[in-house]
Amino acid sequence: MTLRQVIKEYKLPISLVLSFVIIENVAWIIEPGYFGKLLDALIYYFYDHEKKADYITPLIIWILIYLLNVLGGTFSRYFSGKVYSQMYAKIATRVVITSQKIGLSDSRTLARAELAKEYIVFLRERLPEVTWQFCATFGAIIALFIYDWRIAAVCLVVIIPISLINRFYRKYVGQYQKSLHDTQEDLYRVIEEKRMSKITEYFFSMARPQSHIARWNSLNYGIIKLILMVIFIVVLFICVDVDNFTTGKIYSVVAYLWTYISSTEYIPGLMESITSVMELSHRLKEEEV
Repeated sequence: MTLRQVIKEYKLPISLVLSFVIIENVAWIIEPGYFGKLLDALIYYFYDHEKKADYITPLIIWILIYLLNVLGGTFSRYFSGKVYSQMYAKIATRVVITSQKIGLSDSRTLARAELAKEYIVFLRERLPEVTWQFCATFGAIIALFIYDWRIAAVCLVVIIPISLINRFYRKYVGQYQKSLHDTQEDLYRVIEEKRMSKITEYFFSMARPQSHIARWNSLNYGIIKLILMVIFIVVLFICVDVDNFTTGKIYSVVAYLWTYISSTEYIPGLMESITSVMELSHRLKEEEV
C-alpha cells in the first residue's frame, strides 16, 4: 500500500485535519503585520499624543486573528489524534493480510505492519510541517515584498540553492533508508532465534545507516544555516538604508524574517522523513504486486 493510495483512500479525514492546519498557519503568517499596525497605533496615541489615532480597531482585528490561530491549532490537534489512530489500525491490518497472502513469514509481516506506522507519522507530524513550511516561506516572502521588495527578492533567490541541496540530499539518503528498512524487517526473526550475538549484531547494523543519515542531515543543516547568514547580512544593510520604517513596520519585517528562517529548520527532518516514506511506499507497492 503506497502513500499515494493511503492519501487517496483517506482523503476526506486527511483534508479535515489539514484544513485546520492551514487556518492555523495562515492566521500565524498574517498576525505580525497587524500587530505591527497595532503597535504603531498605540505609539501614536500614547507617546506621540495623536489623540485621533484609532487603536481599538487594530486591537480587535489582531485579537480575532490570534483567536483564529488558536482555533485552527486546537481543532487540528484534536482531529489529528482521532483520525490517524483509526487510520493506522486499518492500514496495519491491510498490510498484515496482504503479507500473509503472498507468503511472507510472520516475523517479516509484523515488521512491515510496524513500518507502516511511518505513513501515520508522516501524515500526522510531517505533513503539517510541510504545510507550515510552505505557508511560512512564501507567506513571509509576500509580506516582506509589501515592506521592501529587495528583502523579499533576497529570500526568494535563496530558495534556489536550498532546493538543489535538498534534491542532492534525497538522492544519497535514499539508499541508507532502504538499508535501514531492510534491517528493520528482520527484527522479529532475530529475536525469535534468541542468540545474543545475533541480536547485538542486528542493532549495530541498524546504527550504521542511521549514522550515515545523521551525517547527511547535519551537513544539510549546516549549509542551509550558512546560506541564511547571508540573508541576515543583506537585510541588515537594506534596513540601514531604509529610513522611513516605523517601529511597527520594523517589528513586522523582523518577525517575517524570523518566520522565513525558522521554517527552513524543518527542512533536514522533512527530507529524511519524505525519503523514508518514499522508500517504504516503493517497498509495500512491490509487496502488493
